Amino acid sequence: MSDWSKRFSDARKAGYLDGQLLLATPSIGDDRFARTVIYMCAHDKDHALGLVINRRLNSLTFRQLLGQLDIDVGKPARDVVVHSGGPVEEGRGFVLHSADYVQESTLIISETVALTATVDILKAIAVGEGPTHSLLAIGCAGWGPGQLEQEIQMNGWLHTEADDELIFHTELSQKWSRAMSKIGVDVSMLSSDVGHA
Repeated sequence: MSDWSKRFSDARKAGYLDGQLLLATPSIGDDRFARTVIYMCAHDKDHALGLVINRRLNSLTFRQLLGQLDIDVGKPARDVVVHSGGPVEEGRGFVLHSADYVQESTLIISETVALTATVDILKAIAVGEGPTHSLLAIGCAGWGPGQLEQEIQMNGWLHTEADDELIFHTELSQKWSRAMSKIGVDVSMLSSDVGHA
């Protein structure tokens, strides 16, 4: 067993959410996270880090981002949606991607998903040499010790297994409802008044 797969296995045994999806419930109490789906990149007793995977960042295009970083590749090989990954570190970019692309700084999260936060991966994506599947996000979601666990206990979040189809291929507007249906939740029955009849 490789080091990363042992780490992933150990995290799951410990009850951590690495590689899973967090699904905001109507009782989240924070408009920044209303109806969000977050892919959990890292979670342990000291912190949690994830990327919102169903929000477009309308203020920035991939081409503009490349320009800001002085990456001159002409016209990018493909159109890349820039996502709003969350309200933390909003000046930093993250690429969630298929594990067929690995750099020295890549964090391998599961057997099929990895995270890289370097300019090199953006260059590779721009010229069509990057990972097979990718999701570019600016900013992330982060929690301090015990904070995420408390939000889960307060019914702010549900969680479920991630799948590549939902992460990389499902339309943004469908990700939350599709993720909820994976755990048997009918979103039309959800109310923000949890615990009230």
